[in-house]
Order: sequence, then C-alpha cells, then structure tokens
Amino acid sequence: MSTETDAPAVTGTPRLLLRLEGAALLVLAAFLYPKVSDSWWLFAALVLLPDLSFLGYLAGPRVGAAVYNAAHVTIGPFALAILGFALPAVILDAIALIWLAHIGVDRLLGFGLKYPAGFAFTHLGRIGRSAGPA
Repeated sequence: MSTETDAPAVTGTPRLLLRLEGAALLVLAAFLYPKVSDSWWLFAALVLLPDLSFLGYLAGPRVGAAVYNAAHVTIGPFALAILGFALPAVILDAIALIWLAHIGVDRLLGFGLKYPAGFAFTHLGRIGRSAGPA
C-alpha cells in the first residue's frame, strides 16, 4: 500500500522530457486552435475548466485523485477531437484543443497526475510547500 512518503515520481532526464512533452502539447494545441476556431474568448473562458476537478478532493484524496486525473489525461480530449472530426462538429475540436493546451501547461509546470496519497503527490514529483527543490 502506498503511503504519502513513498508515492513514486519520475526524476532526472525522464522528468525533464515529460515536462518538455507538456510544452510541445501546449504549442501544438495553440498552433492548431486558430485553424478550427477564431474565438480566443472561448479559449480564455474554458482553459481553466479542467481545474474544477479539484472539487473531487472534497470527497477525499482517493476520489479527488481519480476525478483530477480523469480531467488531466489526454485520452478525454483525444476522444473528443475524434468525435468532432467524425460528426463533424468543429466546436468539439476547439474544446479538445483548449483541453489539451491546459494539460500541456500543467505538465510543463510540473503538475502531474495525482496519487491517492494526497494532492501534492504527482507522477512528476511533489508539488507545493513540502516539495523541496525540483
């Protein structure tokens, strides 16, 4: 059973590469967004929407981590983009790109997927005051 002190996290060069992947995801999403939408107001209005998943922590760290992770993995926006292309429904593609940009920023800044040990424990290392030097 994982405890708060032994939640695994990637370190070293792999951690740097994952953060650079986040930057690449952000750049790609921002580059593609104007090709599917000219509404930067929509982008600004929705870019922080995935962070409402923090509310899952009101039900405890296990539920919080599951809800947060569901909103911060690329599977959801990729599925939404595929649906948008298949229908076609350009608004779905725009929302998917906004969602991917959000995930990219989070990864770039070191906010990884959460472990049930608590909000501060991510696959990219601890975050917050108790994180220590990166």
